[in-house]
Order: sequence, then structure tokens, then C-alpha cells
Amino acid sequence: MKQSLDAQLAKYLKTARGDMPYAKFAKKAGVAVMTLYRIEKGEHHITLKKLETVMGKLKIKLSDIFPGHY
Repeated sequence: MKQSLDAQLAKYLKTARGDMPYAKFAKKAGVAVMTLYRIEKGEHHITLKKLETVMGKLKIKLSDIFPGHY
């Protein structure tokens, strides 16, 4: 079974963050620390506008986050 888009985003952000502290990565991604934490835990559903902001800040494409979909 394929992962949900939320789960794929969470996995991508966890991997991209690596061992970087939440506060530092959240600032780099343009989101609040608690928002990042909740996205990674699957407790927050990001809006398209916020996804666009994160992608711009991290300089990534949809295909980076959702390979095989876009």
C-alpha cells in the first residue's frame, strides 16, 4: 500500500532535517518549530500555500518529496 501524501512529506522532512535541531531546520523551512514537529509526527496537515513556502525555502521540487507522483 502506498504511503499517504502526509506520510511522504513527514518522511522527507525527517530525512532532510537529519540531526539538525528542530529550531534550526524549522527556520530554514519557513515554519514554526511546533508545526514542523507536528508535520513529522503526522499530526498536522500542511496547506498547499505552506507547502509552497517550504519548497521555496528548501529549494526542492514536488518530485523530491513525492517521487513517482509528479
